[in-house]
Amino acid sequence: MGGCALLILAGGSGTRLGADVPKQYLDICGMPVLRRTIDAFRNHAGIDRIQVVVGEDDLPQYREATDGIDLPAPVIGGKSRQESARKGLEALAAHPPAFVLIHDAARPFVDSATIDRVLAALREADAVLPAMPVADTLKRGTGSPPVVGETLDRRDLWRAQTPQGFAFAAILAAHRTAGGVSYTDDTAVAEAAGMSVALVAGNEDNFKITTPDDLRRAERIAGAMSGDIRIGNGYDVHAFGDGDRVVLCGVEIAHDRGLTGHSDADVALHAVTDALLGALADGDIGAHFPPSDPQWKGADSRVFLAHAAGLVSERGGTISNVDLTIICEAPKIAPHRDAMRASIAGILGIDIGRVGVKATTTEGLGFTGRREGIAAQASAVVRLP
Repeated sequence: MGGCALLILAGGSGTRLGADVPKQYLDICGMPVLRRTIDAFRNHAGIDRIQVVVGEDDLPQYREATDGIDLPAPVIGGKSRQESARKGLEALAAHPPAFVLIHDAARPFVDSATIDRVLAALREADAVLPAMPVADTLKRGTGSPPVVGETLDRRDLWRAQTPQGFAFAAILAAHRTAGGVSYTDDTAVAEAAGMSVALVAGNEDNFKITTPDDLRRAERIAGAMSGDIRIGNGYDVHAFGDGDRVVLCGVEIAHDRGLTGHSDADVALHAVTDALLGALADGDIGAHFPPSDPQWKGADSRVFLAHAAGLVSERGGTISNVDLTIICEAPKIAPHRDAMRASIAGILGIDIGRVGVKATTTEGLGFTGRREGIAAQASAVVRLP
C-alpha cells in the first residue's frame, strides 16, 4: 500500500484524572479530546490513513466524538497499551503502509511541525521519537517519608512524546516478538527488538492529559485557539490651541501649545478607546460620550478608556494587545514612551508587554507636518468567548 498510516491509541481508562468518562472523551471547550487529536492529523498531507483503537465499552462515546468524520471502523484494544498498539498494527497489516505513526489520543495539541519532523526523520531511520530535553534538576527520593538520596545527571535525558514513527514492517515484527514483557511505549518495544531510535524535537504543548492540572492547562490552550478573536481600529485628531502642555495617554508633556477638545483632548487615548469599541462593534467614543453632553467637558480621557475596557470584561473577553501610533512633529514622544505604555496598561489591566506605543512624523506634509495638531491611530486585539 505504501504511504504513512496513523494509529491513535484511545483505549485507556484515564483513572488518574478521576472523571466519569475516559479522558479521551472529555469535552474541552466544546470538543472531545479525541476529536481534537484526530483533527490535528487528518488534514496533514503526510498522513494517508487514520486508524483508532478504542476500549470495548467506549464505542458509543467514540461514535459521538467522531461523528461526521470518514474513518475505518475502530479496532477494539487490549488490556494494556502495548496490546492495543499490537492489535492496531495487525489491523493495518491487511493493507500495510510503508510507515506508521503511533500517537496517544490524550495528546490533542500536537503541532504540524512536530509531525513534519517525525516524517522527515523516517526517511533515514526505522524508528523516530519526538521528545523534549529535561530542564529540571532531578532528584532520587528514598525512604518513607522520602528524603533526597542523590541528584541525577540530567544531561542526555529527554521526555518522550508521540507520535512515534516507525517503518511499519519493523515495528509490527517487534510487537509480535515482544512476548510477555511489558514496555512503556512503542520505541521501547523497538529498542528491545534491536532497532535504533532517532530523536527529533517535540513541542511543549504536546503534553499528555493525565491529571486535573493537565486538563485545566488543556482548557486554557483550547480556549486561546478557539476564542472569537476581534480586531478594532481607532483614529483621532485634535488641533493645537492655547496652553503650555499636552496630555497623551494620560501623561502630561510640556509644550508651547495645548490640544483643543471637549474633554482633555487626549488624542492617543481617544484612538485606543475607539479601537476597543470597534473590536466590540459597539459604536465609537462619540456615541458613548457625546460632546454635546456638558458632563464630559474637560473630562479625563482615562475614564473613556476604562469604560471601553469594562465593556470587554462584561462580555467575558480579554484584551490581547494594543498598538498605538502618535503622528506629530512635536512634542518628542520617545522620552515619554514607557510612561505612556505603563499608563495604558494600568487602565486596561494588562501587562505592559502587551502595549505598543510608537511615534512618527509626516515629513512636513499635511496638517501634522504644519504643526497644526496631533493625530493618533490605534489597533486592538480582543478575545471574546
